Amino acid sequence: MSFREDIKTVFERDPAARSIIEVLTCYPGLRAILLHKIAHFFWRNRFQLIARIISEFSRFINGIEIHPGAQIGRRFFIDHGTGIVIGETTIIGDDCTLFQGITLGGTGKEKGKRHPTLGNGIVIGAGAKILGNIEIGDGVRIGAGSVVVRHVPPNCTVVGIPGRIVRRHEKHPKETILDHGNLPDPVVEMLKQLEEQVINLNKHLTEYDIQSEDF
Repeated sequence: MSFREDIKTVFERDPAARSIIEVLTCYPGLRAILLHKIAHFFWRNRFQLIARIISEFSRFINGIEIHPGAQIGRRFFIDHGTGIVIGETTIIGDDCTLFQGITLGGTGKEKGKRHPTLGNGIVIGAGAKILGNIEIGDGVRIGAGSVVVRHVPPNCTVVGIPGRIVRRHEKHPKETILDHGNLPDPVVEMLKQLEEQVINLNKHLTEYDIQSEDF
């Protein structure tokens, strides 16, 4: 059932998918997920060396590194996927989508839980980095190239370095598309606000000078 569900997820989220044969042979993200399930089984049963060998083989053929200790939920989708790194203590919920070049990593040599925990229905854009033992809430969208090092509440859109919340959704977004063309830029927004304040200040100063001349 899980294998069929993984294949169905590819067709639901990738319009380029045309046939089951194509998906099975040409989608490294799907292969990486299937091999991770095997590696994770051996990891949970304390055959760590076998698990790591399977993980290394998967990285070699797919270009996607998933530590066998990572916990991944259902209907997980990796689009393209080259350069993705998922650390040992990472936890990923259901219905999450990752694009290429993403890192779910740690911030140092600390032991124990040191990688992110992702909720359900999360979409992370290409090249984003989620670092440390932080929690990303359900329905969060993270823009391409962002670096997130702090907890993110549910139903938000995060962009920038470091990642900042630029949009809050009233409810869990159903779509799995992250429209990068419409993402606000927090730096640009701040500069616009500063520009408006300067304009208003100049306006008040001009009015003050006119009133002073009248006296």
